[in-house]
Amino acid sequence: MFAVGEIVSHPEMCIAEGRSLQQGMTFRAPPDISVLLMSARPGAPYRDRIEDEGRVMVYEGHDVPRTRETPDPKSVDQRLTTAAGTKTSNGLFYDAAIRFARGQAEAALVHGYEKVRPNIWVFNGLFRLADARREHADSRCVFRFRLELIENRAAQVQSQKPDLPRTRLIPSSVKRDVWKRDGGRCVECGSAENLHFDHVIPYSKGGSSLVEDNVQLLCARHNLGKQDRIE
Repeated sequence: MFAVGEIVSHPEMCIAEGRSLQQGMTFRAPPDISVLLMSARPGAPYRDRIEDEGRVMVYEGHDVPRTRETPDPKSVDQRLTTAAGTKTSNGLFYDAAIRFARGQAEAALVHGYEKVRPNIWVFNGLFRLADARREHADSRCVFRFRLELIENRAAQVQSQKPDLPRTRLIPSSVKRDVWKRDGGRCVECGSAENLHFDHVIPYSKGGSSLVEDNVQLLCARHNLGKQDRIE
Protein backbone atom coordinates (compact mmCIF):
# COMPACT_ATOMS: atom_id res chain seq x y z
CA MET A 1 0.00 0.00 0.00
CA PHE A 2 1.07 3.61 -0.41
CA ALA A 3 2.86 5.65 2.24
CA VAL A 4 1.04 8.63 3.71
CA GLY A 5 1.87 11.66 1.55
CA GLU A 6 2.75 9.55 -1.51
CA ILE A 7 1.62 11.05 -4.81
CA VAL A 8 -0.10 8.65 -7.21
CA SER A 9 -2.00 8.64 -10.48
CA HIS A 10 -5.61 7.52 -10.79
CA PRO A 11 -4.63 4.22 -12.52
CA GLU A 12 -2.14 3.45 -9.73
CA MET A 13 -4.85 4.15 -7.17
CA CYS A 14 -7.28 1.80 -8.93
CA ILE A 15 -4.70 -0.98 -9.12
CA ALA A 16 -3.87 -0.65 -5.41
CA GLU A 17 -7.55 -0.72 -4.43
CA GLY A 18 -8.39 -3.57 -6.83
CA ARG A 19 -11.20 -1.82 -8.69
CA SER A 20 -12.04 1.07 -10.99
CA LEU A 21 -12.67 4.09 -8.79
CA GLN A 22 -15.12 6.13 -10.86
CA GLN A 23 -17.02 7.51 -7.87
CA GLY A 24 -15.80 9.37 -4.82
CA MET A 25 -17.37 6.97 -2.31
CA THR A 26 -16.70 3.22 -2.33
CA PHE A 27 -18.07 1.35 0.69
CA ARG A 28 -16.77 -2.08 1.62
CA ALA A 29 -18.20 -4.00 4.53
CA PRO A 30 -15.67 -4.45 7.38
CA PRO A 31 -13.08 -5.90 7.67
CA ASP A 32 -12.46 -4.72 4.09
CA ILE A 33 -11.28 -1.12 3.72
CA SER A 34 -13.54 1.45 2.05
CA VAL A 35 -12.30 4.31 -0.14
CA LEU A 36 -13.07 8.04 -0.19
CA LEU A 37 -11.74 10.43 -2.83
CA MET A 38 -11.73 14.05 -1.68
CA SER A 39 -10.89 17.42 -3.14
CA ALA A 40 -10.57 20.75 -1.37
CA ARG A 41 -9.42 22.62 -4.46
CA PRO A 42 -11.18 25.85 -5.45
CA GLY A 43 -14.28 24.94 -7.46
CA ALA A 44 -14.47 21.37 -6.12
CA PRO A 45 -18.04 19.99 -6.33
CA TYR A 46 -18.20 19.09 -2.62
CA ARG A 47 -17.14 20.86 0.56
CA ASP A 48 -14.53 18.42 1.82
CA ARG A 49 -12.02 19.76 4.32
CA ILE A 50 -9.25 18.93 6.80
CA GLU A 51 -9.80 19.94 10.43
CA ASP A 52 -8.28 19.68 13.90
CA GLU A 53 -4.78 20.60 12.72
CA GLY A 54 -4.70 17.73 10.25
CA ARG A 55 -6.14 14.97 12.43
CA VAL A 56 -9.63 14.89 10.94
CA MET A 57 -11.11 14.73 7.45
CA VAL A 58 -14.68 15.99 6.99
CA TYR A 59 -16.23 14.54 3.86
CA GLU A 60 -19.45 15.75 2.28
CA GLY A 61 -21.91 13.15 1.02
CA HIS A 62 -22.71 12.86 -2.66
CA ASP A 63 -25.62 14.29 -4.62
CA VAL A 64 -28.29 12.38 -6.50
CA PRO A 65 -27.41 11.62 -10.14
CA ARG A 66 -28.26 14.22 -12.76
CA THR A 67 -31.38 13.17 -14.68
CA ARG A 68 -34.08 14.75 -16.80
CA GLU A 69 -36.23 14.96 -13.67
CA THR A 70 -33.34 16.36 -11.61
CA PRO A 71 -31.28 18.60 -13.90
CA ASP A 72 -29.62 20.33 -10.92
CA PRO A 73 -28.59 17.82 -8.22
CA LYS A 74 -27.36 20.71 -6.03
CA SER A 75 -30.95 21.86 -5.64
CA VAL A 76 -32.25 18.72 -3.90
CA ASP A 77 -31.44 16.93 -0.64
CA GLN A 78 -28.74 14.26 -0.60
CA ARG A 79 -30.29 10.84 -0.05
CA LEU A 80 -29.69 7.69 1.99
CA THR A 81 -31.70 5.46 -0.35
CA THR A 82 -32.50 5.28 -4.04
CA ALA A 83 -36.02 5.44 -5.48
CA ALA A 84 -35.94 1.63 -5.48
CA GLY A 85 -35.23 1.56 -1.75
CA THR A 86 -31.62 0.37 -1.90
CA LYS A 87 -28.96 2.22 0.07
CA THR A 88 -26.89 4.86 -1.67
CA SER A 89 -23.19 5.25 -0.88
CA ASN A 90 -24.31 7.94 1.58
CA GLY A 91 -26.57 5.41 3.25
CA LEU A 92 -23.89 2.73 3.55
CA PHE A 93 -21.32 5.10 5.06
CA TYR A 94 -23.93 6.77 7.28
CA ASP A 95 -25.15 3.49 8.77
CA ALA A 96 -21.58 2.36 9.49
CA ALA A 97 -20.69 5.70 11.11
CA ILE A 98 -23.79 5.80 13.31
CA ARG A 99 -23.35 2.19 14.43
CA PHE A 100 -19.79 2.97 15.52
CA ALA A 101 -20.77 6.24 17.21
CA ARG A 102 -23.42 4.36 19.21
CA GLY A 103 -20.99 1.62 20.21
CA GLN A 104 -22.84 -1.00 18.20
CA ALA A 105 -19.98 -1.94 15.85
CA GLU A 106 -16.27 -1.50 15.28
CA ALA A 107 -15.21 1.42 13.14
CA ALA A 108 -15.22 1.00 9.40
CA LEU A 109 -11.72 1.67 8.02
CA VAL A 110 -11.23 3.96 5.05
CA HIS A 111 -8.38 4.79 2.68
CA GLY A 112 -8.46 8.51 1.92
CA TYR A 113 -7.11 10.04 -1.29
CA GLU A 114 -7.02 13.74 -2.16
CA LYS A 115 -6.87 15.30 -5.63
CA VAL A 116 -4.03 17.81 -5.96
CA ARG A 117 -4.32 18.39 -9.71
CA PRO A 118 -6.04 16.54 -12.58
CA ASN A 119 -4.89 12.88 -12.43
CA ILE A 120 -2.56 13.71 -9.52
CA TRP A 121 -3.61 12.36 -6.15
CA VAL A 122 -2.02 12.06 -2.72
CA PHE A 123 -2.66 9.19 -0.32
CA ASN A 124 -3.84 10.84 2.90
CA GLY A 125 -3.73 7.64 4.94
CA LEU A 126 -5.91 5.19 6.82
CA PHE A 127 -8.93 6.57 8.69
CA ARG A 128 -11.63 5.30 10.95
CA LEU A 129 -15.18 6.41 10.11
CA ALA A 130 -16.08 8.00 13.44
CA ASP A 131 -19.40 9.81 12.97
CA ALA A 132 -21.91 11.26 10.52
CA ARG A 133 -24.62 13.87 10.61
CA ARG A 134 -27.24 15.41 8.39
CA GLU A 135 -27.28 19.20 8.22
CA HIS A 136 -28.79 22.09 6.28
CA ALA A 137 -26.59 23.80 3.71
CA ASP A 138 -27.76 26.24 1.03
CA SER A 139 -31.46 25.44 1.52
CA ARG A 140 -31.05 21.67 1.30
CA CYS A 141 -29.84 18.77 3.45
CA VAL A 142 -26.41 17.21 3.03
CA PHE A 143 -24.42 14.57 4.90
CA ARG A 144 -21.10 15.20 6.64
CA PHE A 145 -18.84 12.30 7.54
CA ARG A 146 -16.13 12.66 10.18
CA LEU A 147 -13.03 10.51 9.67
CA GLU A 148 -10.15 10.32 12.13
CA LEU A 149 -6.63 9.64 10.93
CA ILE A 150 -4.92 6.48 12.18
CA GLU A 151 -1.15 6.63 12.30
CA ASN A 152 -0.43 3.12 11.12
CA ARG A 153 -2.13 -0.09 10.07
CA ALA A 154 -1.22 -1.78 13.36
CA ALA A 155 -3.76 0.50 14.99
CA GLN A 156 -6.59 -1.19 13.08
CA VAL A 157 -7.03 -3.82 15.78
CA GLN A 158 -7.55 -1.03 18.34
CA SER A 159 -9.89 1.01 16.15
CA GLN A 160 -12.40 1.67 18.94
CA LYS A 161 -9.94 3.16 21.42
CA PRO A 162 -10.11 6.96 21.71
CA ASP A 163 -6.40 7.45 22.36
CA LEU A 164 -5.01 6.00 19.14
CA PRO A 165 -1.62 7.36 18.08
CA ARG A 166 -2.17 10.04 15.46
CA THR A 167 -0.25 11.89 12.83
CA ARG A 168 -1.35 15.04 11.02
CA LEU A 169 -2.40 15.58 7.43
CA ILE A 170 -0.78 18.36 5.47
CA PRO A 171 -3.58 20.87 4.77
CA SER A 172 -4.90 20.97 1.22
CA SER A 173 -3.81 24.57 0.67
CA VAL A 174 -0.24 23.72 1.74
CA LYS A 175 -0.15 20.74 -0.65
CA ARG A 176 -1.25 22.95 -3.55
CA ASP A 177 1.27 25.68 -2.71
CA VAL A 178 4.15 23.21 -2.31
CA TRP A 179 3.29 21.47 -5.60
CA LYS A 180 3.30 24.83 -7.40
CA ARG A 181 6.47 26.08 -5.66
CA ASP A 182 8.45 22.87 -6.37
CA GLY A 183 7.08 22.51 -9.89
CA GLY A 184 5.84 18.98 -9.35
CA ARG A 185 9.40 17.66 -9.06
CA CYS A 186 11.78 16.34 -6.40
CA VAL A 187 13.73 19.24 -4.91
CA GLU A 188 16.86 17.08 -4.76
CA CYS A 189 17.09 15.54 -8.23
CA GLY A 190 14.25 17.01 -10.30
CA SER A 191 12.48 13.67 -10.79
CA ALA A 192 8.75 13.78 -11.48
CA GLU A 193 8.27 10.10 -10.58
CA ASN A 194 7.31 8.44 -7.28
CA LEU A 195 6.90 11.73 -5.41
CA HIS A 196 6.01 12.28 -1.75
CA PHE A 197 5.12 15.28 0.36
CA ASP A 198 7.95 15.37 2.90
CA HIS A 199 8.52 17.36 6.10
CA VAL A 200 11.79 19.31 6.09
CA ILE A 201 11.85 19.03 9.89
CA PRO A 202 10.22 15.63 10.51
CA TYR A 203 6.89 15.54 12.27
CA SER A 204 8.42 13.12 14.82
CA LYS A 205 10.91 15.86 15.74
CA GLY A 206 8.34 18.61 16.09
CA GLY A 207 8.11 19.80 12.49
CA SER A 208 4.86 21.40 11.43
CA SER A 209 2.49 20.13 8.75
CA LEU A 210 0.73 23.47 8.65
CA VAL A 211 3.28 25.72 6.92
CA GLU A 212 4.57 25.59 3.36
CA ASP A 213 8.19 26.23 4.42
CA ASN A 214 8.35 22.90 6.27
CA VAL A 215 7.00 20.78 3.39
CA GLN A 216 8.76 19.79 0.18
CA LEU A 217 8.48 17.32 -2.67
CA LEU A 218 10.91 14.39 -2.65
CA CYS A 219 11.12 11.34 -4.88
CA ALA A 220 10.93 7.93 -3.21
CA ARG A 221 14.72 7.47 -3.28
CA HIS A 222 15.48 10.73 -1.52
CA ASN A 223 12.51 10.41 0.82
CA LEU A 224 13.62 6.97 2.00
CA GLY A 225 17.24 8.09 2.22
CA LYS A 226 16.33 11.00 4.42
CA GLN A 227 14.11 9.06 6.88
CA ASP A 228 13.94 11.21 10.05
CA ARG A 229 17.17 13.12 9.56
CA ILE A 230 17.05 16.92 9.61
CA GLU A 231 18.94 18.17 6.57
